[in-house]
Amino acid sequence: MTLTICGRKESYIVKIVVVMPDRKAGMPCGACRGLMLQMDKTAGEIEVLCDYENRKVVRLKNCFPIDGNKRNDKRKVNYMGPNPDAIYPNENIKSVVFIKNVISRPNIIVGDYTYYDDISGAENFESHVTHHYEFLGDKLIIGKFCAIAKGIEFVMNGANHRMNSVTTYPFNIMGHGWEIFTPGLEQLPLKGDTVIGSDVWIGQNVTVMPGVHIGDGAIIAANSVVAKDVPAYCIAGGNPCSIIRKRFSDELIECLLELKWWEWDADKIFRNMDTLCSCDLERIKSIEK
Repeated sequence: MTLTICGRKESYIVKIVVVMPDRKAGMPCGACRGLMLQMDKTAGEIEVLCDYENRKVVRLKNCFPIDGNKRNDKRKVNYMGPNPDAIYPNENIKSVVFIKNVISRPNIIVGDYTYYDDISGAENFESHVTHHYEFLGDKLIIGKFCAIAKGIEFVMNGANHRMNSVTTYPFNIMGHGWEIFTPGLEQLPLKGDTVIGSDVWIGQNVTVMPGVHIGDGAIIAANSVVAKDVPAYCIAGGNPCSIIRKRFSDELIECLLELKWWEWDADKIFRNMDTLCSCDLERIKSIEK
């Protein structure tokens, strides 16, 4: 797609032609429209030639929603980026799903924009949460903007056997009279909820054991078995998984944990996306809280 600026008036863009690969005029994509709205306070009045053959012109504000209550440079885009309530953030990539929109179990809680990538059926994320029984009460809690690769397995507390007895064998589940030896919940080594923070990247074929907490911004290397907590903004890997290093300086980590950018609305994230894609502490500090 080629974006052509056709004219200016008093230093403001007044008309835009978008030339598509087939050489026909078309509408600018969401990213381009958002960029134009950010760089020009009168962007809503920009004329967009969206039908070259019929010379059809629309104003940018009519093809990209703007908060009508804002009449100055702080105009706010109502919608930016993929729909967090859609199953597929990108309809052309069916291997990636927003997890919260494909789960049905009440004991799995997932934040907006967190995705699972699996060409074999990302919609079946729940099948990767194993030994998860409601009567045990444990939850899998995953924050926002996490990236989870294929082959993940969250092993929940139902997998644990009694360990303080002579044998660990679960006689009770075999039935035929053995069920009278069912242990009480107080006899099982329950580890509590499994909690994954926000902005966490988990590589392929990772196993997360019951009750583990992974902090915000952490990275888990492929093929790891995570049996212990991983602090925020650390890189960890291996079997058993161990800390490899911190991602950033303590000062930057502290700043990011205070910033909690994943709690912002979509418009603020978009306006600061360039900074979020950098590791410049001064730029990050300059973001308006």
